[in-house]
Amino acid sequence: MATRTEPRENPSHEGGSAQRTIGALWLDAVGRGGPEPAYLDEREGSWQEVGLDEAAARVEAMANGLLARGIRKGDAFALLATTSLEWALFDFALALVGAVSAGIYPNSSPGDVRYIVEHSESVGVLVENEEQRMKLEGTDSDHVLTFADLLALEAQGRAYATEHPTALAERTATIREDDLFTYIYTSGTTGPPKACLITHRNYYAMTATIDGLDDFIVAGDVMLLYLPLAHNFGRLMHLSGPYAGFTIAFLADPLRIAEALPQVRPTVLPSVPRVYEKVYAAVSAQFAAATGVKRRIVDFALATGRAVSELRREGRPLPRGLALRHRLADRLVYSKVKERLGGRLRIGISGGAPLAQEVAEFFHALDILILEGYGLSECTTAATVNRPSSFRFGTVGPALPGCELRIDDDGEILIRSETVFGGYLKDEEATHAVLTEDGWLRSGDLGTLEDGFLRITDRKKDIIITAGGKNVAPQNIENALKATRLVSQALVVGDRRPYVSALLTLDEAAAQAWAEQRGVDPAEASMSPEHVRSCSARWTESTPDSRASSRSSASPSFRAISPPTTTR
Repeated sequence: MATRTEPRENPSHEGGSAQRTIGALWLDAVGRGGPEPAYLDEREGSWQEVGLDEAAARVEAMANGLLARGIRKGDAFALLATTSLEWALFDFALALVGAVSAGIYPNSSPGDVRYIVEHSESVGVLVENEEQRMKLEGTDSDHVLTFADLLALEAQGRAYATEHPTALAERTATIREDDLFTYIYTSGTTGPPKACLITHRNYYAMTATIDGLDDFIVAGDVMLLYLPLAHNFGRLMHLSGPYAGFTIAFLADPLRIAEALPQVRPTVLPSVPRVYEKVYAAVSAQFAAATGVKRRIVDFALATGRAVSELRREGRPLPRGLALRHRLADRLVYSKVKERLGGRLRIGISGGAPLAQEVAEFFHALDILILEGYGLSECTTAATVNRPSSFRFGTVGPALPGCELRIDDDGEILIRSETVFGGYLKDEEATHAVLTEDGWLRSGDLGTLEDGFLRITDRKKDIIITAGGKNVAPQNIENALKATRLVSQALVVGDRRPYVSALLTLDEAAAQAWAEQRGVDPAEASMSPEHVRSCSARWTESTPDSRASSRSSASPSFRAISPPTTTR
């Protein structure tokens, strides 16, 4: 396990390689020396430490093995596996030989796998196991490897390096920052997924933005990483580890986060909002059930936390009396919630979907800071993020260093930076639709800038227009509904209809606890008067004109569906 608990300054990147490639990023990190351990790898129920020297030797051996098998610069090579050390090291090996990686989500269907392998023209695929290999039936990739084959690849690479000691360095030297590094496949809304063309420069520049973010993720931090590495959010975190000098613990199964948190005890947790929402729902339910002295302690802690949160957001010092009450509240209440997240979490990072403002404010009142960011695959992960020293809940923060934002006449967010992608593979029409002639990326999202902080209002294509001509932004309503105790997911519908409705899925654990408290069947939770009143109140809060006569916003109807739907 990692032993450092206090972050230290990021390592200097001065004097590194002239070319900003991912191979150079890795080699510079190895040359500087990084955190010890560099990685935590879960094996047979325990977390094994992996040093940077060991990781570097494996990456070099894999890269030489790829050369021995004839992998050329520019060849595409797919990866079909869960979040793991093998995925990360193989990714760096591909970067060293100039191959173009194509990540595939491990839960992809065989049809999706075949499409990506064929569309990317991958000459090889790294799969986790035989089960994943079966999804490749019907493809004709020349090189198919499983994790079990990597030891043989490394052995072949070491033998090749003995015979050709300069081959890898010579290949790496040919790679330029404008060469392709990876294809990031984005979900298609009306067709197959599109492949974003991401160069070495794109991802290097994206990773390097961390240099301009004080105390964001720094050397000495320990990160629990469960996000899929085929997704740009998880990919950025994996590349940032060697660059910034922090330890990464790879978790293959996202359903085991609650189990892994107390084992790894991370200081940083990048996550989609759903993880934070589940903790919020569980803690809120526990607080609501408290009575007597326990309830008075909870009320005291929340009132104290909200007062402290307000002052911290304004950058003001805490009065001595409030600081003393805050320390007491931490011992009595906050520390117990912090233990659910490992006990030493410095910051949570939320991305990939909107985080309800109420959830962020609730955690901050419990002395837990969650920083929300925003971006998309087309700008190589992120364009904005809140900072530990400057944050505003309900927004996704100011622009990252080197990134420009502009709000178009119709409210669409435009992004310009050297992290903006080169277009979509084999799709010029889609490329021209999102890239302007002067280098701006059309995000497809609507938003406003408030003193430099970006607030997302909705997806441009998601705006609902009712039969009466009413424009309804569903995202704010959905986020408000998901903040209720019993709701896990919400979908607002009503385009070209006379009124707006919401489809809700119940949080099974919360519904079970609700039913046990009342001695009823959990199935009754969905349409209980208490639940309907709560949802109606949330709807009213999230629609400023809900008191108007228009039925589209004043009279919502709800339908509960079960079981909850899962999406990638």
